[in-house]
Amino acid sequence: MSETRETVSEARETGSEPILDVRGLTVHHGQLRALDHVSLRVFPGEVYAIIGANGAGKSTLLRTIAGLHQPTEGSIWYDGKDVTRIRPERRAVSGIAMVPEGRRLFGSLTVQENLQVGATYARPGPWTIEQVYELFAWMKDRRTQRAAQLSGGEQQSVAIGRALVANPRVLLLDELSLGLAPVVLQRIYATLPQILATGLTVLLVEQDVSQALRVASHLQCLLEGRTTLEGKPSEVTPEEVEAAYFGLRSAPASSPVYGGDSGEVVPPGPVGSEEA
Repeated sequence: MSETRETVSEARETGSEPILDVRGLTVHHGQLRALDHVSLRVFPGEVYAIIGANGAGKSTLLRTIAGLHQPTEGSIWYDGKDVTRIRPERRAVSGIAMVPEGRRLFGSLTVQENLQVGATYARPGPWTIEQVYELFAWMKDRRTQRAAQLSGGEQQSVAIGRALVANPRVLLLDELSLGLAPVVLQRIYATLPQILATGLTVLLVEQDVSQALRVASHLQCLLEGRTTLEGKPSEVTPEEVEAAYFGLRSAPASSPVYGGDSGEVVPPGPVGSEEA
């Protein structure tokens, strides 16, 4: 993972073009402003983590990038093209795939049938259903089991596999740790290097801040729809992360806070029930 971070850092420093460029995004849910002029640039091969408390706008950001919400202002550029008004299915075919919060599998379908749904409009690439079975060793033997009968961790793995078989270039992971026991989450995160090795770029929304800091090459914190912190995990201090997460001090979105070497103390991890 450290080699991946170094490669991506070089891409940022040499002025390479981002694969995903979100510019001044504002999104409303009715009268509520969920995102307020949020911008980010994600480079190829990167693990870009979005953190923040509940209601910060993290899931809204990913859903808007996927095309499930329309912004009030701003634009979304993917691979050098403006996709702001492109329909979700066309974004998926072009290489943007999302693992939604709560997995959203078809409970009455088997594991294999759920994977086949993801492969319906697959792009050419390395990921097949058989490759997913190799990534998650338990899955092939239980491919005929209905998704509703799986544990939370198993369902999350199937949801990731369903996105992978579409052979995306950008993988959006929304609240990966939600409801999962730490040991289960670690097993899922252990597959990330293999996923990245196939050339994927990951934009991750994660409520477990310590986990996000471990895997991310770049970090951005949202609070009430605004950016309060941005930078490399190695360049922000635990105090800055805590302040940005809880809103203990203000930091304009146009001038992200940077600091020194990061320690181990971070804001709290996942909240809620734990599933196997």
